[in-house]
Amino acid sequence: MEKRVPEILIIYTGGTIGMVKDYETNALRPFDFENLKTKIPELNLLECSLKTKAFEQPIDSSDMSPDYWIAIADIIESNYKETDGFVVLTGTDTMSYTASAMSFILENLRKPVIFTGSQLPIGDLRTDAKENLITAIQVASAFEKEEPVVQEVALYFEYKLYRANRTTKVSSEQFEAFQSPNYPNLGESGVHLIFNRQFLQRSKSDLPLRIQRDLSANVVILKLFPGIQKEMVEYILNYPDLQGVVLETYGAGNAPTDSWFFEILNKTIRRGIPIVNVTQCISGGVLMGLYETSTKLKSIGVINGKNITSESAVAKLKLMVGQKIPVSEFKQKFESQMRGEMS
Repeated sequence: MEKRVPEILIIYTGGTIGMVKDYETNALRPFDFENLKTKIPELNLLECSLKTKAFEQPIDSSDMSPDYWIAIADIIESNYKETDGFVVLTGTDTMSYTASAMSFILENLRKPVIFTGSQLPIGDLRTDAKENLITAIQVASAFEKEEPVVQEVALYFEYKLYRANRTTKVSSEQFEAFQSPNYPNLGESGVHLIFNRQFLQRSKSDLPLRIQRDLSANVVILKLFPGIQKEMVEYILNYPDLQGVVLETYGAGNAPTDSWFFEILNKTIRRGIPIVNVTQCISGGVLMGLYETSTKLKSIGVINGKNITSESAVAKLKLMVGQKIPVSEFKQKFESQMRGEMS
């Protein structure tokens, strides 16, 4: 029987990985992905067929937005039937936001969507771009019993494969720029590419891929800090078109005990605006009711974000608000796992 040759589509949106240095001007310029194999001849050794699709105008990761998230999803949808796996190249600064969002936007996903990037440009002498890209393609093209090994949105960086909506960027300097503090790695690249199959997600649906395009723009992150003032909180939460709040609290979900703080939150929730409690800590999560302050938050209807990342909470909140889920159901649905984003 002839061995399957997977079709992999590389989608380049922008970011450091797609830059090469112009040695005359010393400036970075976008790389021509049509000639990818001339820059990385090792790609010829991969047992897959490669296609590329680049944004007409590559964007810096700082300019990433929900409109671009949908643009990525549209490319995946339009190539889904004839493509076995996808590798999405974006800037690292907002990669966890984008990759988390993609996990919610792509409903009934049965194929790998692997995000990667690099800390140094593809043409740099010490670049991490080549290894990240080559292995991300290998992950996307890994098949077993005529099925892709990975059937979810994942993020590959510096020898580790993570569930995308569990990641956060932790370093602007180290090659090991991402971590998944609250969920085990999906795989690791060493002498062999090893998948931790017990942690991989499988879609239970046979329904066709569906793109969730309705995302709310009016979601805000409110990060608590010692000395935060009443007027500051009021100003943010009284924004006329506000539709959702990710509240970054201390430790296991704690907040100031001032009565004004709870009154403002209570009024906001009574207006039908969901507030999700997530921890500022890199690892661990919210334990509503462990301390008196979080008991108060729980009593007024603040949503328990458990161990979800802020990046994932923003994406999930945007999606759920966009779906116009009734207030009476919103808290219970948010606190339930949707794409393996919390536990």
